[in-house]
Amino acid sequence: MKIRDLYAQPGLTLSIEFFPPKTEKGDENLFNEIAALKTLKPSFCSVTYGAGGSTREKTVDLVDRIHRECGLEVMCHLTVVGQSKDEVRSVLTRIKEKGIENMIALGGDPPQGVGDWTPHPDGFHHSVELVREAVAHKWFSIAVAGFPEVHPRAENRESDLRYLKEKVEAGADVVITQLFFDNGDFYRYVEDLRSLGVRVPIVPGILPVLSVPQVRRFTALCQSKLPPRLEQLLAKVENDDEGAVQLGIDHATEQCEGLLKFGVPGIHFYSLNKSRSVKAILENLNL
Repeated sequence: MKIRDLYAQPGLTLSIEFFPPKTEKGDENLFNEIAALKTLKPSFCSVTYGAGGSTREKTVDLVDRIHRECGLEVMCHLTVVGQSKDEVRSVLTRIKEKGIENMIALGGDPPQGVGDWTPHPDGFHHSVELVREAVAHKWFSIAVAGFPEVHPRAENRESDLRYLKEKVEAGADVVITQLFFDNGDFYRYVEDLRSLGVRVPIVPGILPVLSVPQVRRFTALCQSKLPPRLEQLLAKVENDDEGAVQLGIDHATEQCEGLLKFGVPGIHFYSLNKSRSVKAILENLNL
């Protein structure tokens, strides 16, 4: 089922993101976690695309396998960076042939060790071009990324909001946001987009903290902020991974409670290929 139709249904649309493991053991572990998460009846899951398109083949194969073996709707990530237009078109054709109806069009991160984001010389320059390319296939339901704290490469907040609107006007059905830890940023983002006339579902992306070094690395990468209160709590579990996991569950539960009251159409969990935190959060929410 297309994600546009999933979000059109009554009730909360839950989705979970995975990344392609690097080893066979990682694959085995992931499918064990997927089996545990499937009991939560998510509406769909998504599979990321490595920096610079580095997991292209792995991502497509994993999306296909999850769809076939697990019976889950899947959304395939696809990025602009590091790929020619022909390579992007090849991926779109492959996932269409495999019956995958959903994709998320992203700018993407540069490969590790490469500082500045630069488009492929024969590639698309912006994710809105990827949206248009996917629309031309007349097959996909398309999601795009939103940035409650402003995209790191945006000139300013106003231009970032206008660019998101351009992606929706190009054919995007859903906006799924980058991780954030202060709900106020999300509320303001939604209100600003609605004032610009954006009417598609805007879905918060939630990352449950699993360790302090990890969350610091992630927030530095995407230039998200850690609220002062959360910083204070993280300092107390700096060397306590179990404590960090529980803190992540508690903070994400609190975030989700506020988001549900705000009336979000769904919640997208960045699971990091782990089921424990997502299961605990949904149990806390009586979902």
